[in-house]
Amino acid sequence: MSSLAGKTAIVTGAGSGIGRAIARRLAAETALVGVFDINAAAAEETVAEILSNGGRAVAVACDISDADAVDVAVNGFVAKSTGAIDILVNNAGWNKHSPFIETDAAFRSKITAINWLGTMNMTVVVARKMSGQGHGRIINIGSDAGRTGAAGVAVYSGCKGAVIAFSKSIARELAKDNVLINTVCLGPTDTPAMERLVNSGDDGKRFVAGLSKAVPMGRIGKSDEAAGMVVFLAGEGARFVTGQAIAIDGGMIMLGA
Repeated sequence: MSSLAGKTAIVTGAGSGIGRAIARRLAAETALVGVFDINAAAAEETVAEILSNGGRAVAVACDISDADAVDVAVNGFVAKSTGAIDILVNNAGWNKHSPFIETDAAFRSKITAINWLGTMNMTVVVARKMSGQGHGRIINIGSDAGRTGAAGVAVYSGCKGAVIAFSKSIARELAKDNVLINTVCLGPTDTPAMERLVNSGDDGKRFVAGLSKAVPMGRIGKSDEAAGMVVFLAGEGARFVTGQAIAIDGGMIMLGA
């Protein structure tokens, strides 16, 4: 039997890409998955796919940048499911390449609201529940950009760096309650956003080709490779693992600090 049997999970940004892959994998491990996404139709598509494969999932439309909306969505999902929450995966994110000095306030605020404030909004609601339960796993999806920096994504890199430090800090605070918090730091990964970049023209193709060459394994990652690490950190095999930032990047982090 899977170590996630009988567990309840929430995955944010699970309407597509990496979040969808994580939700599918958790459901395959027999967890009940709350598919949270700002795009209600996309969340329903993920749920339909999970149900068609014999899994259990519930779609929840939620804007994670809105703290009040997060509180309502999480409490509503928990009340209608098992009454507890065992796993939270803070995956939702958004980014767009732009030199920092060319960004405007609205752009910087949007990236910060989704990638940083959204993670905090979800975590504070769920962590309070997990602390009261005396158990739980929180897995934050970070980025190599948050560890080494990356040109053209300064605000995003700053947010992901904050997520790494935040995760380590609350891991120290909540270890006594058996609430374990880790960050999965991804390198370049094949997502819908990456596909749009490739299809944007020759510059996009050259950029993605350059990323592939920068990875020692010679390719960008796949969404289900991130999902495998999430399942491990959510399961019994990781019951003594907390406060870690783990790279899933084909060895790319070896080239940086």
